[in-house]
Amino acid sequence: MTRSFRAPAAAAAALVAAGTLAACGSAGGATDVGDPVPGGTLRYGLSGAPTCSDPAQAGTNQTIYVTRTIVDSLTDQDPATGEIVPWLAESWDIAPDATSFTFRLRDGVTFSDGTPLDAAVVVANFDAIASGKLDAARAPLAASYLSGYREAVAVDPLTLRIDFDGPNAQFLQATSTTQLGVQSAATVALSPEERCRGRNVGTGPFAYASYQQDRSVSVVKRAGYAWGSAAFGHDGEAYLDGIEFTVVPESGVRTGSVTSDQLDAVSDALPQDAPQIEAAGGRVLTTPNPGVPFGFQPNVTRGPLQDPEVRRALVTAIDRQELVDTVLGSDFRPATSTLGLATPGYVPLEAVRHDPDESRRILDAAGWTPGADGIRSKDGVRLTFGVLFSAVFAGNQAILELTQQQLRTVGVDLVLDLVSTPESTARQNAKDFDATYYNSTRADGDILRTTFGIPGRNLNQRGPVPDLDAALTDQLAAVDTQQRRDILAAAQREVLDAGLWIPTVELSQAIGAGPAAQGLAFDASARLQFFDTWISGR
Repeated sequence: MTRSFRAPAAAAAALVAAGTLAACGSAGGATDVGDPVPGGTLRYGLSGAPTCSDPAQAGTNQTIYVTRTIVDSLTDQDPATGEIVPWLAESWDIAPDATSFTFRLRDGVTFSDGTPLDAAVVVANFDAIASGKLDAARAPLAASYLSGYREAVAVDPLTLRIDFDGPNAQFLQATSTTQLGVQSAATVALSPEERCRGRNVGTGPFAYASYQQDRSVSVVKRAGYAWGSAAFGHDGEAYLDGIEFTVVPESGVRTGSVTSDQLDAVSDALPQDAPQIEAAGGRVLTTPNPGVPFGFQPNVTRGPLQDPEVRRALVTAIDRQELVDTVLGSDFRPATSTLGLATPGYVPLEAVRHDPDESRRILDAAGWTPGADGIRSKDGVRLTFGVLFSAVFAGNQAILELTQQQLRTVGVDLVLDLVSTPESTARQNAKDFDATYYNSTRADGDILRTTFGIPGRNLNQRGPVPDLDAALTDQLAAVDTQQRRDILAAAQREVLDAGLWIPTVELSQAIGAGPAAQGLAFDASARLQFFDTWISGR
């Protein structure tokens, strides 16, 4: 299969990333099991329920694992190099100022309902997001990728142009994401609620067969699929006949299901699970996530976290290496910046270190004095705050319980507020929290803008921070690779200096794979793609 694309060399390099991706962990089999064999159904255990069947509204890893199977994107991102490569678009041109992008679509692509892919339906997909039909609360990532969207125009049946009000250097990489995957005209016409009920129609290598919210999802292979990404390992149809996704929240049950051959692979394998999986002939596959690492995002308008000195003290109070060693294991790493190591443009920040004496000095100088129980107070206000979180990652509660102990040693009382994922999202949107704990994955440094910019969700509830606001805007206009890298480096420092993120650990995907699951592959955003997956010995 021959694919080509065209873009101005300097612009294309900068729009792909401000640097190259860190190498992702291999997801191949540990032993030689021969050539891939078509057929069979993969039984996959999700650690949490997908929140919605709509790729545009997908946010959690477990949701994206499911929705990516049914939808293709205009482009893809090579997981080894960070290069943007063809998928539904066989070529593209980018205006020198990054305000306009023209894509030429592959001919002969069809949706799973038999309707053809053309420029008009791609335009309709973008319009549905940018027009507010899918608002920022329902589709925050998709909406953020189209910030400044002016219009999309079908130039001819297989050519479309997307115009922005200003430079948008992140957009080319955004076209590789699941959230901007292309769905049929019939799907686009549905209400946001209806788009979450499993009726989605895409051009992907699989199609929904059944969707039972909070229980299970089944997808089946599309016969005749012949337009896979240039980053895929083979051409033609997927190897698997289908995938059965089952929601299995309990880690021990997921592991036991792999070792007893009830499931072929599972999400969020914990370090203590590895010996049992390996003893059964399986393995644990890992790769680091790019994007914003796990951390606390403080609401700077509430309680003690209004004090920037408190936020600064929290950074050095946390022993990140202890979190990794105690809870997560050697496949994970402590956060060292406001971006993860695997993110293009990442820079380490010296201030992200463990120094509890420094935390005590900061709090003493700010007037927070220890009480009889060791917890500090100031002007009658106790140094306590709540953290809103959900169990989207199996290790979250244990990490926060240990962090709670660490913070007490410097006089801070952390209160854990565990809720369901839907409730967490609703309370985030309502800004009903002292701090919220999560991570956000994307293989582009623009994730700083979508996470910390005022025009977006602004979970910090912050006002202007001139240097940060300028950096978040300026990186969108930087078409020179090194220039964008320098701007993103400054933005990472500004986020930390303003106390808008208190990093803890970097997320790694850890997939427990049984002996029959072969060819499980991570994409550039550390999510599984199942196109090259196959079943051996069954």
